[in-house]
Amino acid sequence: MRYRFGIDIDGTVTCPTSLVPHLNRAFNSELTLDDIKEYDLSKALPHLTQKEVYEWFQKEEPYIYSVSPISENADLVLNEWKDRYELYYISARSSSVRDVTFDWFKQHAIAFDHIELIGTHKKINAAKEHGVHLFFEDKHDNAVEISEELDIPVILFDTPYNRMSIPDGVVRVTNWLEADAWVQKEFGTKIEV
Repeated sequence: MRYRFGIDIDGTVTCPTSLVPHLNRAFNSELTLDDIKEYDLSKALPHLTQKEVYEWFQKEEPYIYSVSPISENADLVLNEWKDRYELYYISARSSSVRDVTFDWFKQHAIAFDHIELIGTHKKINAAKEHGVHLFFEDKHDNAVEISEELDIPVILFDTPYNRMSIPDGVVRVTNWLEADAWVQKEFGTKIEV
């Protein structure tokens, strides 16, 4: 049996700092990732409303996704896993950025079996429908809900915006090599760097 992994894209496969330079340029700010303590970006830019940040993001979304850097070692780990596991990317991105997303995966030569852009942060139904055995996420409430609702482990990639407490089914890691070490222990694989 091949295990199937559900994998978020933004802040997980892409570097969590991806948005920071775009925010700084657009809003004449000097944010770092450490300044973003909540998933709601307007909290780091208190002079802006949620609506203003959302409208900016909607306009810039395709470009931001097209130039997002990959998280360190994500390509190495994911490409090593491709022959052992099924890689199902489940993202809150909307279908309007489908081509940009697929082009980004091709440009970075990242293996995938399936990419689903569901247009919402609520990933439980998609994860359930695809029967994933493990999920990789950066959004705290998603990680907790998926773990508790589906009774599967979730790897949560540590960022300043997700440092709330986590239940036993959620495993916090700081990078893809730590994620691989956990997978090796629980699912039996090892990647040599």
